[in-house]
Amino acid sequence: MKLPIYMDSLATTPVDPRVLDKMLPYFKERFGNAASTTHPFGWDAEEAVETARDQVADLIGADASEIIFTSGATESNNLAIVGAARMYADKGNHIIISETEHKAVLDPTYSLKAQGFDITYLKVDKYGLIDPEDVRKSITDKTILVSIMAANNEIGTVAPIGEIGKITREKGVLFHTDAVQAVGKIPFNVNESNVDIASLTAHKMYGPKGCGALYVRKKEPRVKLIPIIEGGGHENGMRSGTLNVPGIVGFGAACELCMNEMEDESKRLSGLREKLYFLITGHLDEVYLNGHPEKRLPHNLNLAFRFVEGQSLLLGLKNVALSAGSACSSKNSNASHVLMATGIGEELASNTVRFGIHRFTTDEEIDYVADEVIKVVKQLRDLSPLYKEGFANNKLKSFNFNTN
Repeated sequence: MKLPIYMDSLATTPVDPRVLDKMLPYFKERFGNAASTTHPFGWDAEEAVETARDQVADLIGADASEIIFTSGATESNNLAIVGAARMYADKGNHIIISETEHKAVLDPTYSLKAQGFDITYLKVDKYGLIDPEDVRKSITDKTILVSIMAANNEIGTVAPIGEIGKITREKGVLFHTDAVQAVGKIPFNVNESNVDIASLTAHKMYGPKGCGALYVRKKEPRVKLIPIIEGGGHENGMRSGTLNVPGIVGFGAACELCMNEMEDESKRLSGLREKLYFLITGHLDEVYLNGHPEKRLPHNLNLAFRFVEGQSLLLGLKNVALSAGSACSSKNSNASHVLMATGIGEELASNTVRFGIHRFTTDEEIDYVADEVIKVVKQLRDLSPLYKEGFANNKLKSFNFNTN
């Protein structure tokens, strides 16, 4: 077992060696520009891109012509939301999202709001779940887009995308989902869920960083977006710029691996997650599970350790790579907007640590991480007068959810 141990896979995943093997030739002898249509180097690159487009499409049940390659999830989310808002501004100015969306969805809506768009931010329950009926009630004759993430990047809660999609289709409103954390981890099919636009990225599914995609439905309904990057008309005019051929090849390979291995892998990861959870809660009291106990990603475990400041715990775990929440907000000292939306309060929100198990995590690593967490939490609580007071008054408890 090598140290440190990586347990932050919701921030990024290691590139699978099989993916890297597929990519390497496109850095060297097969280095052509996919837009160069007059010689074999360009033809070879174009063929590789189209193969990857098929692989990405197959994973989500789409047609290859509906896949637009981007630089990653942030660009995909911006293109989806801003592109749709600009395209359909003559039909309405109302957009519906949830309070717990990633910043790559929230921030574009703040900009649109400043431009005169009406944005509804739906509340979630204590598990971070959206009520589909709240979506229905919020839709007006001015609504042009609903955007609800498929699975939350911090607490792992899986949204009722299928139910929401039925409502948006019935109402004739476009439905976008930030599917970054869900795709490749749990079944996700754009047609079964009535999703019209979906954001994806390679580096959350054992592919390379710097490569993402946007699924854009071509029929029933045909979705059109106004591009946010112009200059060459690449990707059906929706996203100009020289394609990242090695990254796209890796993205496609990663999608194919997920398609073939997702079912068995999800079972193994959820088993490791449960083991980690029960090892920790079997030795520590006042541990709270954030997110839904059952409707959650198989590799996500988000725990609050009362009387232990999350950043102090992270610093104490010198040989374990963890985070307190979203990697994009890791330098922000404010409490997580996702956790605050669930109503747990600022104290517990600041006591939270996110564990992200991945494809290469071993049982031995789970044992080590659990032991280290238990040790450091006990050390920090020994320094806490509040914990000692609660223990003395017999007010402490173990908070054990069933994560099956």
